[in-house]
Amino acid sequence: MDRIIATPSYTREIIEKTQFFFKKNFGQNFLIDANIIRRIVQAAGITKNDFVLEIGPGIGSLTQFLCASAREVAAVEIDRQLIPILKETLADEQNLTLIQSDILKLDLSALIQEKNHGQPIKVAANLPYYITTPILMALLEQQLPLSSITVMVQKEVANRMQATPGTKDYGALSVAVQYYSQPHFDFVVPPSCFMPRPAVDSAVITLYIPQQRLYPVGQPDFFFQVVKGAFAQRRKTLVNCLQHADFLSISKDTLLAVLSGLGLPAAVRGEALSISQFAALSEALLPYRNTK
Repeated sequence: MDRIIATPSYTREIIEKTQFFFKKNFGQNFLIDANIIRRIVQAAGITKNDFVLEIGPGIGSLTQFLCASAREVAAVEIDRQLIPILKETLADEQNLTLIQSDILKLDLSALIQEKNHGQPIKVAANLPYYITTPILMALLEQQLPLSSITVMVQKEVANRMQATPGTKDYGALSVAVQYYSQPHFDFVVPPSCFMPRPAVDSAVITLYIPQQRLYPVGQPDFFFQVVKGAFAQRRKTLVNCLQHADFLSISKDTLLAVLSGLGLPAAVRGEALSISQFAALSEALLPYRNTK
């Protein structure tokens, strides 16, 4: 590795030389701390056996270290202005494929098949905060061959992803992420590690993807309808949240009977239910699904 990109001086030099301007709509914050990047690569467990997908490489700060550790890297960047910059900053990286695209529109199955013969890959990214959840859920819901996803996100979002039932951070995002993966909170990253500085702390979290589904659910779409309905109004009981849900056709008495059959109290709130309990609840409510 020649010159490390992730330093304040070199990042500033690249920005000034290329007359790059940060775009708020892309949520761009470049990492300028090489030690943090080394910790990200370590948290992701990148080895020379790995094909790595990076989302939002920016000017290549993390990409440079990924290329040094992985067998091959594909970096997907939505900002066309950054592609010529990346081609220059990462010109020496022979194991890198740059792709100008919106990650939400890219055929990732085809990419994984082409680059890794359909075998599980690792994802690493410093995600734009404004679109963190849509990107993560797209990766998880497609059930792509992934072994892990290591991402930089807002600390608050990382807390929600790994929150447990009964805590203030536990919600629909917690259930969704933990339904598909096993999250591990890696470490906190202060605003001083970025250019420009974000207004909040960030965190790196790794989602380990099991080969077999952790919670077998017959109708996943309905399961998530129940979960979202349960958290639609946090201060209300589960009965009050679900009895008028448009995806259900069920009376209050019947709903109370369903909860009782599952060993749940009448005044239980959604935030108290584990994912296993949500799975059991969705199965019990399936006969009352509103199909109109």
